[in-house]
Amino acid sequence: MKTNYVRGRFIRVKKVAMLAAAALTLVMMIGCTAGPNQLVDSPNDAGRVAGFWHGLWHGFIVLFTFVISLFSDNVRIYEVHNSGNWYNLGFLLGVMIFFGGGCGGASKKTRCRRPNEGDSKK
Repeated sequence: MKTNYVRGRFIRVKKVAMLAAAALTLVMMIGCTAGPNQLVDSPNDAGRVAGFWHGLWHGFIVLFTFVISLFSDNVRIYEVHNSGNWYNLGFLLGVMIFFGGGCGGASKKTRCRRPNEGDSKK
């Protein structure tokens, strides 16, 4: 009888500890989120606001820009003077296009084929 009580208490303590760890992880993740961009829709020094097409291009060249930004203080991988969500969409699409996104760039062609497609064995 005493062992069941101890075992039940241990399980309860373990559940509480797991819940506390999950809550702490969630709070830490929320604390690391980016804040609002105060420069959205404001033009840069040249009087331009980066839109979808600039975002697409910046996403496509992100790897090269990142390497250059490690050695230069004048180069950034993300344009803060942008049009907001359209720039973000273009940037993400550019990154996905460059890195192959989805099945085509991430795995062998044999894995991407549908079952029974091209199989000569039946």
